Amino acid sequence: MTMEHDELLHMLDDQRRVFRIAMRGLSEAEARKRTTVSELTLGGLLKHLTWCERAYTHILTEQPGTPEGMLDVSQYTWEGGSFEELLAAYAQAARVTDEAVRATDLDKMVQMPSAPWDPNPEPWSVRRIMLHVLRETAHHSGHADIIREALDGASTTEQLYSLG
Repeated sequence: MTMEHDELLHMLDDQRRVFRIAMRGLSEAEARKRTTVSELTLGGLLKHLTWCERAYTHILTEQPGTPEGMLDVSQYTWEGGSFEELLAAYAQAARVTDEAVRATDLDKMVQMPSAPWDPNPEPWSVRRIMLHVLRETAHHSGHADIIREALDGASTTEQLYSLG
């Protein structure tokens, strides 16, 4: 493993931590509640980012077939299971992603699966896949912050600096 691996995983883990701040102290009902005109909920975002970690780890480790749920547009909604189980699944997916990244060369090229928006995708480096996961996590952290603030006034930024 290189310093670049360490830096990339450090930044991703830091963004995961910021995302999880929006989940602090939520009840099941709050995690399911829509607070904006969007269909997004905090639980739905958590489910999506769990899927994202799992799917891109599936791809970067070159497992056969399209990752389960990759084309499922319902992944932003969350119906079943407990919120605690969902949080645990996200933590587990992150651990598996980190292990996979540590075990591979960031320059390794991996064939991306086809999708309706890209039927003939080009291969991506493991580095690009991880930068995509980082971007996805950061993007949805912003959504989570807005949803949480609309829910109960909690500010991720305020909690980040007051609770660490």
